[in-house]
Amino acid sequence: MNLRRIVPARQSSAGKKFMSVALVGATVVGASVLSVSPAAALSWKCKESSKTIDDAGYTGPWGDNWDFTVKNCVARSGSYVYAKAKVTWDAPPWYSGSDLSETFDSAGFRLYLKHSDAGADTVLLKKDFGIRAKLAAMNGSGNGSWTSSTIKKKVGGKSAYADGALRLNWDEDGKDVIHYGFKASRSV
Repeated sequence: MNLRRIVPARQSSAGKKFMSVALVGATVVGASVLSVSPAAALSWKCKESSKTIDDAGYTGPWGDNWDFTVKNCVARSGSYVYAKAKVTWDAPPWYSGSDLSETFDSAGFRLYLKHSDAGADTVLLKKDFGIRAKLAAMNGSGNGSWTSSTIKKKVGGKSAYADGALRLNWDEDGKDVIHYGFKASRSV
């Protein structure tokens, strides 16, 4: 029996570089396909509501009302539910260009996943977001928006909905954090 060793053909350096680039490209494309978030493909149910909120720490002659709109959204995939929220605001333009430390001692948004029960609803999950820097990033007209990251909870067959609230601590108003609730999403 005649066994010959087959010697691989020598590849030029250009050929090696091409193969390396092709392998890296295929890996990147494959990884990017795998990294698509399942939350991006969900069917979201949202509810939007608005409130005009007075700057409780300011009593001067300038307009000081902030118009906030909150859009609370929920989605389901199997036994998991997801929630996210978008907050938009229209503040008087004279607030823009400051860090808002003289307006808010703190400013946050609390996102909830809840289940309807007889009596008080059950909080399945909540997450707090600090948003004072986001509010300060408004444009010169006093407008801005911020979208939360998505939260998720395994709930089995339970229904759930998204709820959210602004939690503002106005500077020099003599009070602590004030909770401003907005309309919740529909249940999924």
